[in-house]
Amino acid sequence: MGQTIAEKILANKSGERAVRPGQIVNAKVDVAMSHENAALVKKHFEELGLPRVWDPERIVLLFDHRVPAESVKTAQGQREVRQFARAQGIRHFYDMNAGICHQVLPERGHVRPGELIVGTDSHTTTAGAFGAFATGIGATEMAAVWATGELWLRVPETFKITVTGRFQKWVGAKDLILHIIGRLGADGADYKSVEFYGPTVEKMSLASKMVLANLAMEMGAKAAIVPPDGKTLEYVKSRTDKPFKPVYADPDAEYEKEFEFDVSGLEPQVAKPHQVDNVVPISEVSGLKVDQALLGSCTNGRLEDLEVAARILKGRRVHPDVRLLVIPASWEVYLEAMRKGILETLISAGAVVVNPGCGPCLGAHQGLLAPSERCISSTNRNFQGRMGSPEAEVYLASPAVVAASALAGELADPRGLRL
Repeated sequence: MGQTIAEKILANKSGERAVRPGQIVNAKVDVAMSHENAALVKKHFEELGLPRVWDPERIVLLFDHRVPAESVKTAQGQREVRQFARAQGIRHFYDMNAGICHQVLPERGHVRPGELIVGTDSHTTTAGAFGAFATGIGATEMAAVWATGELWLRVPETFKITVTGRFQKWVGAKDLILHIIGRLGADGADYKSVEFYGPTVEKMSLASKMVLANLAMEMGAKAAIVPPDGKTLEYVKSRTDKPFKPVYADPDAEYEKEFEFDVSGLEPQVAKPHQVDNVVPISEVSGLKVDQALLGSCTNGRLEDLEVAARILKGRRVHPDVRLLVIPASWEVYLEAMRKGILETLISAGAVVVNPGCGPCLGAHQGLLAPSERCISSTNRNFQGRMGSPEAEVYLASPAVVAASALAGELADPRGLRL
């Protein structure tokens, strides 16, 4: 009986010939990532009484949620993590000038196909776009990983999602995954591994595949994996000299459920407040006034996302009643967008570009909402109070919808633009 990608990776990492869904395995971790919450992990680790972490080369630490520090409390926590990284000899420590963890990890060569990656952030699933089993864990679990390099995991059942059809202009990966979440529900893939297949997925850029893996956790996925193709392997090899072995599902692998989606007639999708699975076509909400438009985050802050917005905004001005914030996912993305003139186009249109980081996505700083304000955002969550006032509203959509709405001053379908 064949195995899925998740089953194969967890079998490899636990020294088993094969594993089955529901089985508990003790798996060896390849990469352990923490951002500012490393200060809490550090506290739990020190309570174990161990002088050294298991392997400083496999731990990645960085700051992205609150950079630059927005409070004394954050500054103190970051200071403690800096000191810990130096004391433990953790080389892969990236301070406030790297970017968002889920973008930085693959950029800096810490994501490889076939590996087990854990992070103290729920959207660690993003790394599954590279054929890895990547999942979010808690601070106490991470402390145990720092101590032992191992973690107990329940082998998840796997869903297979096959995507066919050709996207309409200005429709893409964000619209697809929002549509899938709307269909399956916020708990539709609870503790499942989700594998993405089909000709539509195969034609996607790596950045778009990262969107699928990132947002899959918003339907409860433990992991979300795209089988690595030639483009993926080429990218990974350009970022690391460490050996790796891609893993693929067997032809007779068993899936708990299989779903098929045809994107041919898919229109831009929008997740209404206050749940990510509250998804409707843009036609059902067009015309709603917006106060803020946010382009960025670990979901849609990559170069192709900024390029889409720049194509829509070039030679135009953002509506005078709208604040357009642009947050590149990393400094590498920021610099490339600057070289290509993308940032100049966005700034000329009236956008405010801030440093890479999570910022308003988690309601930390850099663009919070006042009561009764409405934001159209390319981020991944729209929970009540997520981006400031609990009386504000956050709508989630693609970069194209964000840019079109920023121009119109209201939720707008980019397909109606004359470019």
